[in-house]
Amino acid sequence: MRMARHVGKSIVALVLGLCVTACLSQAGEARRAAFAYRASAPPLGGVNIDGPGYNETPAEADKTIALAHALHAKLVRTGVSWASLEPQAPNQADPHAQASLDRLMNDASADGIRVIMTVDDTPCWASSAPAALLRKCTSGRESQANRWPPTDPADYAAFVSRLTQRFAGGSLAAIEVWNEPDQANEKYFAGPHKAARYAAILRAAYPAVKQADPNVTVLAGSLVGYDGVFLRSLYAAGIKGYYDGIAVHFYSLTLASLRSFRAVELANGDRTPLWLDEFGWSSCYPRLRIQEEQACVTTEVQARNITDLYHELSGTSYVAAMTLYQLRDGGGESFGVLSARGARKPSFAVLADVLAAPVGAPSPVTLSLRREGRSVVASGSGPVGDYMQMEVSKGGVLRYRALFTLNRFDRYTIKLPAVLGTRGLRVSVYQEWVGRLKDAQKSI
Repeated sequence: MRMARHVGKSIVALVLGLCVTACLSQAGEARRAAFAYRASAPPLGGVNIDGPGYNETPAEADKTIALAHALHAKLVRTGVSWASLEPQAPNQADPHAQASLDRLMNDASADGIRVIMTVDDTPCWASSAPAALLRKCTSGRESQANRWPPTDPADYAAFVSRLTQRFAGGSLAAIEVWNEPDQANEKYFAGPHKAARYAAILRAAYPAVKQADPNVTVLAGSLVGYDGVFLRSLYAAGIKGYYDGIAVHFYSLTLASLRSFRAVELANGDRTPLWLDEFGWSSCYPRLRIQEEQACVTTEVQARNITDLYHELSGTSYVAAMTLYQLRDGGGESFGVLSARGARKPSFAVLADVLAAPVGAPSPVTLSLRREGRSVVASGSGPVGDYMQMEVSKGGVLRYRALFTLNRFDRYTIKLPAVLGTRGLRVSVYQEWVGRLKDAQKSI
């Protein structure tokens, strides 16, 4: 997603129905062991904020950073539009856009908050867009031509170098090279040969940033594809060695997506840490059922999910940072911990708590059993973010296994096969990420 913009999000839906298998495979056990909790420092925690723009006043920038400080955020992530900062020519900054960004960065530095800058939007003068789109491209106005990558990656590299030099030694934590280049809807990175063109930009940007300030992290990706298809294409295009971390944006089954993506990294000899710098839940229920292709939840579920996901990831060594999407509702979206008018949702307080003390236990898995005719119905709840496993034994023998997902309210109801009967059953339910350390068991 883009900060402060209403966009369609091509999230791959990870929906899996019930399945029955004979037993856990050795590969499955090894996979869980590889991704189990490990002792490590918690990821740096923070929140996405609106990008500085032409109309943002100094008072608005001050308020945004003050709110991030009240949340105990160590990081904020913001969009920086190249087209807004250099609309006319290279190295000719628009004074209003530059002043807005400077104010935000100065405020962040004063409050000890680090900033991830996600840099995209090609100016008209640098865009590789077709001539028909370039004719409609006007400086200072958002255009489809801004979505196309630059004709010359060196122009982008020179811009991020100037940004890095300007904020060197201050609050700049990372330059994130573009936003979601693998998005199928081409909202951010349009045109053909996406992997090769993105790789060329990354290879140009990395040395430019490092020469300006070697302490600034360069993030590749902003990828939404959990299955690693685009990542493998980037490896083939030669991106290794040109990034310090890979940014990922996973909204659906976040933990399962991280596990799947990490497996692709390891299979390709890459142990670079992941920066989960977009994830979240829209509190648009019951007004809406779906928003940005995500299931709407209540404000209470949004708050609980935030706590659970931070706690679930607090001991995961390969996730370096997590920034929730987002601080404030806007653009028709309801992902914020504040409403569009600035009212605090329940999620504001819980985000402040979890950013102050990120280590903790997620919500427990619960289980209840009841007879319904000739079958047993299992129901309960669990922490957000991953597949759930159910195993049913009878007489000490495993008779049934189901892999399933929770509903939007983190609950489940499963009617067991009638062939199992209604007596002498032992049922166990657990989340894949946490595993059997935190399972629920009951007998009937």
